[in-house]
Amino acid sequence: MKKSYLNKHIAFIIIFVAVQSLQAQGIFGKWKTIDDKTGVAKAIVEVYENKGLLNAKIIQVLEKGREDAVCINCKGDLKNRPVKGMHIIRNFEKNGSDEYKGSDLLDPESGTTYRGKLWLDSDDSDKLKVRGYIAFLYRTQTWHRLKEGE
Repeated sequence: MKKSYLNKHIAFIIIFVAVQSLQAQGIFGKWKTIDDKTGVAKAIVEVYENKGLLNAKIIQVLEKGREDAVCINCKGDLKNRPVKGMHIIRNFEKNGSDEYKGSDLLDPESGTTYRGKLWLDSDDSDKLKVRGYIAFLYRTQTWHRLKEGE
């Protein structure tokens, strides 16, 4: 009787921990970027933490025929550099409401750098909202968490 009781408690703890880890999936990891205008998958971006700050880089270009694209509209050191491997988000800080904000969000197509913020969709933690600002105008994309095997 005691062994059965103990097994039930262990099973409950294992299930509880597994459910919590699934719900607690954070912002860090690999994301598929989706163009908010066309709905086309554009790239795989790795969002990672470095010294307490959020950063992101393009690890794969998904658009057919653009796999070896370079940033022709970028300025300075980034001009004509490959988009693959490019850091598009640098040193965003977490604020109190589970958002990350910063001023170095690069759009490699236009070569423009924006202020921005990122946050997980409150209804679906497999969706990441990425918003870029110019003055009071903004544009938001929804990125999708890359699943194992994709």
